[in-house]
Amino acid sequence: MQKNYLILLLLSTFYSCKKAASPPPLPQVNSFYKPVITPDDRKTITPEEARTYHVNKTYQYEYRTGNPGNYEYNYDVKGINSRGDSVCGNINVQGKYGAGILTNDSVAEVEINTEWISYGKLKATDKQGNEYYLIVK
Repeated sequence: MQKNYLILLLLSTFYSCKKAASPPPLPQVNSFYKPVITPDDRKTITPEEARTYHVNKTYQYEYRTGNPGNYEYNYDVKGINSRGDSVCGNINVQGKYGAGILTNDSVAEVEINTEWISYGKLKATDKQGNEYYLIVK
């Protein structure tokens, strides 16, 4: 009798073990926010961004787009490169990081990636690894 119960238990255990189905993929959220800011972002404003375009002369940014918690700001900046030459330009920033274009006397335009280091101060690097120290105008 105990053999029958043991066989019944093993059979029920064997048939109850199924391969776990993988969960369905998560739906992709459509958003006009880009995961990374690029220098070209400052050149055009998309129709979605135009709906949230905001200018406030009280603050240092030129304009901002987006919604609370996910704003993208545009700033005019000036500063120096690692050799001490003065540079100026325009950047877009979302959160701590951003990108933009700098100009100086020796080079027409340089694409940079930026990072906030203090209030109103940024550190930028170009594709060649040159560093720039910038402040918001």
